[in-house]
Amino acid sequence: MRIAIVTESFPPDVNGVANSVVRVAEHLVRRGHRPLVIAPQPASGTRDATGALPYPVVRLPSVPMPGYPQFRLGLPGRELTAALRAHGTEVVHLASPFVLGARGVSVARTLGLPSVAVYQTDVASYARAYGVRLTEATAWRWLRRVHNSASRTLVPSTATAAALDEHGIERIWLWQRGVDSDRFRPDNRSAALRRALAPGGEVLVGYVGRLALEKRVDLLAGASSLPGVRVVVVGDGPAAAALRRALPNALFLGPRHGRQLARIYASLDIFAHTGPYETFGQAVQEAMASGLPVVAPAAGGPLDLVRDGQTGHLVPPDDAEAFTTAIAGLATDPERRAGYGQAGRAEVRGRTWAAIGDELVGHYAAVLAEAPVVGSGSRSGRLFRLRQAAA
Repeated sequence: MRIAIVTESFPPDVNGVANSVVRVAEHLVRRGHRPLVIAPQPASGTRDATGALPYPVVRLPSVPMPGYPQFRLGLPGRELTAALRAHGTEVVHLASPFVLGARGVSVARTLGLPSVAVYQTDVASYARAYGVRLTEATAWRWLRRVHNSASRTLVPSTATAAALDEHGIERIWLWQRGVDSDRFRPDNRSAALRRALAPGGEVLVGYVGRLALEKRVDLLAGASSLPGVRVVVVGDGPAAAALRRALPNALFLGPRHGRQLARIYASLDIFAHTGPYETFGQAVQEAMASGLPVVAPAAGGPLDLVRDGQTGHLVPPDDAEAFTTAIAGLATDPERRAGYGQAGRAEVRGRTWAAIGDELVGHYAAVLAEAPVVGSGSRSGRLFRLRQAAA
């Protein structure tokens, strides 16, 4: 199949959407399909770290997002239509559609192409967190228009499915994420790295992800002051400077990737995932694959990933004291940490990207085979018929 992936984000961006698009495109190539990626142009002067890719990438003009200039918004134009026609696209994959994706689904309808919209970003909550002019109600109206124009919408978690269903989005199917359990594994643990990060033998509590307002990394301030605990922050973003002030005792390592990131994960003792707006929580899976107990908010994607009292702890969202208490309890109980870590590793080992990718290909095949449903008013694919496979 010829699949055009219209994405709001792509490397050198570092986020869940960009990472998922790369994984999907790689899988499609391995399975003999013909992907095309259409993405915003990165900022001028930004080094494109993608290198040579086994699939074409079309970059469209972009502008900085208001309030978050590090993120670029693609400006849809005639180039998008031309790219789909030149590629001979059969199915359009919309990765976290909002601006560029909205144009993508419109062009797909015009060209008579089926489309699969992948919901990955809680745009409405982000609008509230950043206090932008776009209200939550307006965001949901736009998302409803975009997603209901697609042949089906794929969501990464049951909590997200329920939210979309509540706001009138139709034809919802569950499609989760894979994890590379060969890369992220406990035996990457490094004694030398631990000595560097915790020279006094401290318990290492890590956060990995973007440093942005909505990620609420500031909730780890209490944990960073616990005796015998060292908080390690991996990542970068617009909130980095403010977080360094809020967590003066924490170690900020900046962005890390590949084997280096895997070694950091495995060398931690506890993983803390603080953001309350996660539609999935890929860093949680990577931490679990690395054998770590997880402390996360009881909201969004982590509800599907963390079994409270078995692989970690779920705490009330935005509750700094709850995070501190849960981390303090684990910091003083190495046996419980080990048990949670082993259980978490066992739980995610079967969630391979290959299996997840094949499931996605099944969704593509299904929308190609289906009669047009857009505008029919049918809700036959709603939350109540969520399935793991499209076939």
